[in-house]
Amino acid sequence: MARQQLSAEDKDRARRMKWWHDARFGMFVHWGLYSQLGRHEWVMNRERIPLAEYEQLADSWKVKPRPAREWARLAKQAGMKYMVMTTKHHEGFCLWNSQMTDYNACQRGPRRDLVAEYVDACREFGLKVGFYYSLMDWHHPDGARCAKNEGARRRFVDFTHGCVRELLSNYGPIDILWYDVSWPLPTPEAWESAAMNAMARQLQPHIIINNRSQVPEDFGTPEEHIRAEDAGRAWEACMTFNGSWGYMPYAPPEDWHSSRKVVEMLRQVTAGGGNLLLNIGPAPDGSVPPEATERLLPVGKWLKRYGEAVYGKVDRTDGCFEWGPLGQWTRQGRVGYLWCSRWPGKEIVLGGFRSKLKEARLLPDGEPLPFVQTADQLKLQGLPSRAPDRLTGTTVIRCEFTSVPKQQLGAGYVLL
Repeated sequence: MARQQLSAEDKDRARRMKWWHDARFGMFVHWGLYSQLGRHEWVMNRERIPLAEYEQLADSWKVKPRPAREWARLAKQAGMKYMVMTTKHHEGFCLWNSQMTDYNACQRGPRRDLVAEYVDACREFGLKVGFYYSLMDWHHPDGARCAKNEGARRRFVDFTHGCVRELLSNYGPIDILWYDVSWPLPTPEAWESAAMNAMARQLQPHIIINNRSQVPEDFGTPEEHIRAEDAGRAWEACMTFNGSWGYMPYAPPEDWHSSRKVVEMLRQVTAGGGNLLLNIGPAPDGSVPPEATERLLPVGKWLKRYGEAVYGKVDRTDGCFEWGPLGQWTRQGRVGYLWCSRWPGKEIVLGGFRSKLKEARLLPDGEPLPFVQTADQLKLQGLPSRAPDRLTGTTVIRCEFTSVPKQQLGAGYVLL
């Protein structure tokens, strides 16, 4: 009976997660009171700013009309399929009209429900909607002492569950619940995470939930590095654009990931069967930093040409390909996609393929390429002398094999 129940859970998760696996690429948005200071989203903690002083930012925050439309438009143009916005970060300021606290965007500064504007923008541009919620709270009076006092724990857990209930009750269908930093309570039992997540699923039956409420839930969240989880476990690499999640106008242009680097990150997550959630930190008024726009627009154009190697069902490349100096691979069944990031000229030579090549094409719509395959070499011929991709210098070649591709090389070299 237990095995049947687990199978039912797995089937339900696969159903809820399908769109997310197909989407591959999303936008993270860190925006809050800290944006006004422009010195990282942990500025309150790192600079030990007194609470009374920091609270004044709640009244000085000026937001331009509907900035979330700018984010959503850019996400759509960049080839992203979903967004996740910080509804409450560690500073404790709620961006919606919360009844749990008056420390929120409707009662202070902006005098508007910024979460509602964000949801409307996502839906206008056809993007799935994700809510980030920080469990840690530097503003709530019980946010730290809840770890040492049962009365404080009860009050803070009730506050936390109440905030999550509001977010999942007031804005229609929500697709992702993205928790962060479960400090200071040490266990999921102390947070009552199982009950909180059961409530979330009752309110939003199709929602997917990350692993940061101290229970695994639907997907893992490696941060600032790309590392595939165990096979069968969904994962999403969340990455900053310039080393800071929040607005950082002092970051020099060279600290920002290039379009080429973003494409390489997409290759890495695709090869591992994961997703990429790439952050922008809007300015205080909600404007997108120009560096983000400059780098994301070429990525979107690139994805229009080569998106078949990224979106949809993919297979992990584990055990299929060796590293190569010209580029690396992603895979869909018997089709391997060579992301050639160092173009060699009119011929590409690949060693060690044990699978027979059936057809090779230069994407997006090239004619079949001539090729010669021997016992230890595969030569793709008839290529242009210069890399066709002028956006990021990464051209994709689609290689269909008669079986799952298998390449075997090694550190040494022996002529057989």
